[in-house]
Amino acid sequence: VSSKGVIDSYRKIHLYFKEKLWFSPGDKKIEVFEIDGAKIGIMICFDWIFPETARTLSILGADIIAHPSNLVLPYCQKAMVTRCLENRVFAITANRIGKEIRGEDNFNFTGASQITSYNGKILSSAPTNKPFVDFAEVDLKKSRDKKLNRFNNLIKDRRKEMYLS
Repeated sequence: VSSKGVIDSYRKIHLYFKEKLWFSPGDKKIEVFEIDGAKIGIMICFDWIFPETARTLSILGADIIAHPSNLVLPYCQKAMVTRCLENRVFAITANRIGKEIRGEDNFNFTGASQITSYNGKILSSAPTNKPFVDFAEVDLKKSRDKKLNRFNNLIKDRRKEMYLS
């Protein structure tokens, strides 16, 4: 959604746990959308655990990854530091708090929404158990520069011929 209304949609690619019993994974290709000069990519919830998702968004030019989530595993927030560092993108993980019981399944959402910088620095981190609103200033030029140093470019230095698809 932008100031002009709905731009497009994204469907979660990777289903978690019993979601596989009720849903089909998204079949739309990963895209990046431009909103007021910023290139925004989206990955939903469990998409984070597959590094290819963030890498594809980076290759497509994302400055920022928007990451709405209902996270129950304790790993994502730490992993997003790596996703941002390895792809030189900013990420905003907006996570749910609280508990939910569905039949025999108990879900404890991890909260701890965060804004992570292109260099892996956590710019904002929410509590695990209460609503929280924050913002951070980002420099889009930083996420568009894929150089780790003057000799290494994290996108151009990839040796695609060495990887499995």
